[in-house]
Amino acid sequence: MSAGVRLTAPYLDTRADHLSFALGLPAREALAVTRLDLGGLSVELRLLGASHQVFAGPVGETLACLPGEPGGGPPSAVTRTVEGWRYRFEARVLTCEAEEFTARVAAVRGRTAGREGALCGVFPGSPDAVTALAARRAARVITWRTWHTYPQAGQIVETRTRLEAP
Repeated sequence: MSAGVRLTAPYLDTRADHLSFALGLPAREALAVTRLDLGGLSVELRLLGASHQVFAGPVGETLACLPGEPGGGPPSAVTRTVEGWRYRFEARVLTCEAEEFTARVAAVRGRTAGREGALCGVFPGSPDAVTALAARRAARVITWRTWHTYPQAGQIVETRTRLEAP
């Protein structure tokens, strides 16, 4: 997976403000899936035509263009306790000029390409149209990061999630 998974499906969200955030949704049809065992905890990274889902322990996180949902972009932060696990999601939207955008996307692709515990999908039409996910575990904490890139808007959505065992 040197440059990422080449996808054939067009991506459904084209700007950060098309995204909606949800916890607890069922699995949606995925374009690519990576399953990991992180210290005995099953983690599933799912690349959707409309961004991502991650399932880890009791948490199902979705950041995607969801039918019937108003969008509005990702929340800057969400904190919850789910079945005793402490969950923290943070997101930021970067708007970049073309040269900086391309450099940042190249860095994301480099950070996730060929890495165990990572998944990077490249959508048709632009090598800079990417959704990438990476997860890892340290002691009782699972973390994952995601990147959603929108070349036509010069936007990159970066998320960080922390899930701490009870």
